[in-house]
Amino acid sequence: LIVSILPLPIEWEQLRMKRQFYEENKPFTCLDGSRTIPFDRVNDDYCDCRDGSDEPGTAACPNGSFHCTNAGFRPTFIPSSRINDGICDCCDTTDEYNSGAKCENTCKELGQKEHEVLQKMAEITKEGFLLKQQLIQEAKNRQQEKQSKLTELQNNKKELEEKVEALRTVKETAEQPEKEAKELHLKAWEEQKAIIRAEKDKAKMAEAFLELDDDADGFVAVAELQTHAELDTDADGTVSETEAQGLLGGVDHVDTASFEKVWDNIKDKYVSEVSNNSQDSHTPDITRPVEPAPVDTPPEESNKLADNDSEQYPSDDDVQEEEEEDEEEDDYPEEDFDKAPPTVKTPPKKDEDEEAMPPYDDETRVLIDAAQKARDNFEESERALRDVDDQMKNIEKEISFDFGPDSEFSYLYSQCYELTTSEYIYKLCPFNRVSQKPKYGGSETNLGTWGTWAGPEDNKYLLMKYEHGTGCWQGPNRSTTVKLTCGKETTVMSTSEPSRCEYLMEFTTPAVCQEPEAVISSLHGHDEF
Repeated sequence: LIVSILPLPIEWEQLRMKRQFYEENKPFTCLDGSRTIPFDRVNDDYCDCRDGSDEPGTAACPNGSFHCTNAGFRPTFIPSSRINDGICDCCDTTDEYNSGAKCENTCKELGQKEHEVLQKMAEITKEGFLLKQQLIQEAKNRQQEKQSKLTELQNNKKELEEKVEALRTVKETAEQPEKEAKELHLKAWEEQKAIIRAEKDKAKMAEAFLELDDDADGFVAVAELQTHAELDTDADGTVSETEAQGLLGGVDHVDTASFEKVWDNIKDKYVSEVSNNSQDSHTPDITRPVEPAPVDTPPEESNKLADNDSEQYPSDDDVQEEEEEDEEEDDYPEEDFDKAPPTVKTPPKKDEDEEAMPPYDDETRVLIDAAQKARDNFEESERALRDVDDQMKNIEKEISFDFGPDSEFSYLYSQCYELTTSEYIYKLCPFNRVSQKPKYGGSETNLGTWGTWAGPEDNKYLLMKYEHGTGCWQGPNRSTTVKLTCGKETTVMSTSEPSRCEYLMEFTTPAVCQEPEAVISSLHGHDEF
C-alpha cells in the first residue's frame, strides 16, 4: 500500500487563513485590500468587494468563491459561478439552495470513507515509520562496521606494502644469479653452435672442392668454375672466364689450401651437384594425375556383387541425400575448380645445429627454481595489496554517498528491484542505474545512471534523478526520475514515459515515512466556518 499525499491539508490551511479575516463585530476588509465594510454586509447577497470575498456564502459575486461547509466531511470553496447551476458541487447541497435541483447530502458517507482512508494511511505510516527506525539503527551499525573495516584495511595495507617491498628485494636478489647462469648457458650454447657450423662449413667446402675438381688433379680451375651457372656475378646467365678468374682470386687455379678463400665468396650461391641430382630424382611430376593401381577383385566377391545387383541402386532417401550434396557442391563457383591448387610451401629444414637449446644443468635449475619461487611470492603479495586497495575504494565510495539525514536509504545500496510489465522488465538499482529489457529477449537499455537527489527544498529525498542513459534515436540521452513514497514494502510500483526518453518510476520504501503524529495532526487540524 502507498501513502498518497492528499491535498486535504492544503485546503484546510487555506480555510484557516481565510477564517481569520471573518471576525464578527469587526469591520471586514476585502481580501484584495480594496475597501473595508461593516461585518453585517458580509453574506448579504450583495457584492461589495471587487474580489467577491465579502460573499463567501452567496452567489452574489460572479468572480467570488462559495464556501461549502460540508458538515461531516471537509469544507471547501467552489467558484460562485457554479452556485444554483443545477449541478450538486457541495456534498451538503448548499450550493443549489435556489435551483430546484434534487441534491442528496452525502457528506456523512464521504466523511466515513475519508476516515477509513486516513486510518489506513495512518496504519501504513506508523508501520513504515517503525521500519524506518530499524533501518536507521541498522545503518548506524553498518556505518560503524564499515569504518572499523576501513581502519583494519588501512593497517593491513601498511603491512602489505612493507611485505611487498621486502619480497621485491628477495626477488631481485634471486633473479641476479639466475640471469647470470642463464647467460652463461646461452653463451656456451652459442659457442657450441658456432663450432658445429664451422665444422659443417668445412665439410661442405671439401665436398664442393671435390665436385669442382672434375679432372681430379687436385686443383679447381677457371674452366671448372664456368660449369656452375649459379655462380654468375653479372646476371647474364653464364660465368665468363673473367668472372671465374675473379672468383679464384685472380689466378687460373687453386689448390685445397687456397680454396678456403674462394669458398667464402661462392658458398652462398654454390649448388651441390649431388644434392641437386638427388632432388630431381625424387621430385614427382605434379602435372600428371596419379591413377590408382587396379585392384583385383576376388572371384567370391565378384559373385556376391553379381547376386546383389539390386543393392547397387540407391534408395529414394539416398538419391535425395546425394541431390542435396550436389546442390551444396554447386554453391561453390566453377572458377574455383579451374584455379591451380595452392602451392604448399614446405618449411625449410632446420640444420642439425639449429636444434633446441640443451636443458639447463642442475646448478642452474636450482637457481631458476629459487628465482621463480621468489617471483611467485612477490606476485601473490602484490595481488593481496591490490585486493585491499579495491576493498578500501569500495568502502570509501559507499561511505561518500548521501544516504539521507540518518542514512536511512543506505540499505538500498548494492540492491536491485524489478518491475515486469506486458512488454518490458524494468530494473532499478538505487545509487547505480536504471535499465529496461524486453520481456521476451533482447539487449538491455540504460535509462540513466545515478545523478543526485532532486526533491523540493523542504525534502530533497523524495525524488531521485538518473541521467546520461542510452541516447534515443535523433533525441536526447534517456533519463529517469524516481518518485519515492511511504510504504511498508520496498518495491517498484509503476513506470511511465511522460516525455520522450524521460521516464518516471514510482518507488515505495519505509525510508520516506514520516512520524505518524505529525501526519495525523496535519490532516485533522481544521476548523469549520
